[in-house]
Amino acid sequence: MTDSLAFRPRGLTRLCREEWFLAISILTCLVIFGSEDDLFRRLSDPVWLAITFLGLFAAVLGSALSVVRHADHLAERLGEPYGTLILTLAITSIEVMAISAVMIHGENNPTLARDTLFAVIMIILNGMVGLSLLFGGWRRPEQSHNLQGANAYLGLIVPLATLSLILPSFLYSTGGPHPSLPRQMVLGIISVGLYGIFLMLQAGRHHHFFAEEGEVPTKPEPRPGRRAIWHHTLLLFAYMGPVVFLVEELAKPIDYVIETLHAPVAFGGVVMAVLVATPEAISAVRAAAANHLQRSINIFLGSVLSTIGITVPAMLAVSYLYAHPVTLGLEGSDLVMLVLTLVVSIITFASGRTHVMQGAVHLVLFLSYVLLIFQR
Repeated sequence: MTDSLAFRPRGLTRLCREEWFLAISILTCLVIFGSEDDLFRRLSDPVWLAITFLGLFAAVLGSALSVVRHADHLAERLGEPYGTLILTLAITSIEVMAISAVMIHGENNPTLARDTLFAVIMIILNGMVGLSLLFGGWRRPEQSHNLQGANAYLGLIVPLATLSLILPSFLYSTGGPHPSLPRQMVLGIISVGLYGIFLMLQAGRHHHFFAEEGEVPTKPEPRPGRRAIWHHTLLLFAYMGPVVFLVEELAKPIDYVIETLHAPVAFGGVVMAVLVATPEAISAVRAAAANHLQRSINIFLGSVLSTIGITVPAMLAVSYLYAHPVTLGLEGSDLVMLVLTLVVSIITFASGRTHVMQGAVHLVLFLSYVLLIFQR
C-alpha cells in the first residue's frame, strides 16, 4: 500500500514533465477566449501581428508535434501499418480543420484548398522524401523498402492528384474555373471511395505490403514502464482538442495578411502546408535515419494520399455548404512541377531500393518549388 501511494506521485510528476505543452495549449485557448477582441484589434501593428501569428502558429505546431509523439508510441505498440495510419489520419484532420477555418472566416479565397494541396505535395514528396533519403542513405550504400507498398500508394496518389489538380485545369464550367456541382460530387465520391478501399486493404488482407519486407507481423509485448495504448490514445485526442479552436484563431492573422497587406494568395496555403507537414517530416526523417525506411515511406506517401483522399472531398463539401467556390486546377509552372514530382517519385520507388542521389534530386525539386513561389 505504501509503495503504491509512493508510486503515484512519481507517476504524476513524470506525466506533468512529459505533457507540459498540453497546459500551454489550454492556457493559450483560455487567454484568446477571454480577450479575443483585444488581441485581434491591433493586427495593424506589424510587431503585434508578428507576435500574434507566431504565438498561435507555435501553439498549433506544438500540439501537432505532441500528436505525432503519441502516434509514434501507438505505432510501436500496434505495429505497422496501424500506427502510421493513426498518425496520417490525425494530421490530415488538423489540415482539414485549418483550411476550413481559413475558408469560412475571411473573404472567399477560391485557390486556398488548391494551394494547400499543392504545397503539401511539394513539401512531402520533395522536401520530406529528399531529407529522408539523404539522411537514411548517408551512412548506408542503399536502403530497401517493400516495393508492393510503395506501388500501392503511388497507384492511388497519381490518379487522384491528376483528377484533383491537373484535369480541372482543362475543364471549365459555365461559371468560370470553379468545378460544377456534378463534377464536385463525382470527384468527391471517387476520392472517398478509392481511399476507403485502400484503407480496407491496408488494414486487412494486404497489411503486409506496408511492413518491412520479410518481417513477420507479431504482437508487440509490453515492456516495463511503457504507457498503455489507452493512455496515448486519450492524450492524442487531448492535444487535438485545442487545435480545433486555435486553427480558427490562426485564420484571422492569415486572412489579415492576405486581404489587408495583399500578400500572395498562396501564402495561406503554404502556412497550412508547413503546419501539417512539419510534424510528419520530423517523424519520417527520424525513421529513415534509423534505417526504418518502410515506416518513413508509410508516413510521407500515406500523408500525401490521405491529404488528397480526405481533404479534397472535405473542401468540396465546405465549398457547397458555405457557398465558397473553389478552384482546383493548377496552372503554369505549378502544373509542370506537379507532373515532374509525380514522375520522379515513381522512378525513385520503382526498384525497392533508394540511395543518396535520389534524395538529392528530390531536394533540388523542392528548392525549385520554393524559388518559384517568390517569382509569382
